[in-house]
Amino acid sequence: MTTENLVSRTHAEVSVGDELPPLAIALTRTLIVATALATRDFQDVHHDPRLAADKGSPDIFMNILTSNGLVGRYITDWAGPEAELRKVAIRLGAPNYPGDTMTLTGTVTAKTTAEDGTPLVEIAVVGANKLGNHVTGTVTVKLPEGAEA
Repeated sequence: MTTENLVSRTHAEVSVGDELPPLAIALTRTLIVATALATRDFQDVHHDPRLAADKGSPDIFMNILTSNGLVGRYITDWAGPEAELRKVAIRLGAPNYPGDTMTLTGTVTAKTTAEDGTPLVEIAVVGANKLGNHVTGTVTVKLPEGAEA
């Protein structure tokens, strides 16, 4: 996904069951190291292959802050510039190692309105690589209301 279309989705035009287009992310060594450093995570398992191996990992692997950020990017790319992430609840599973691809997918699971009238959408998200599901969870996003059909 890209920001080619800078129009936000509205709460009115989204339906439960809508599927987000998949987003494939190449898991390069540079991405894994650079994002660990950008999130100030200096743990050696995110940048030093030898020390990662000493700790039982076949290679360096992506940190949770990067996974969280990529999930947020996936949702906001789909939802548009007026979207506001309200809650990101994820769990990690299979590691993201260099040389693989993680593909994010999502499905709208609920449309609600908060007590204050804020229009919310909940999306179930999965990020999978060749080892299995790297990240699973839900994201709650505020969307502009839009005209009800």
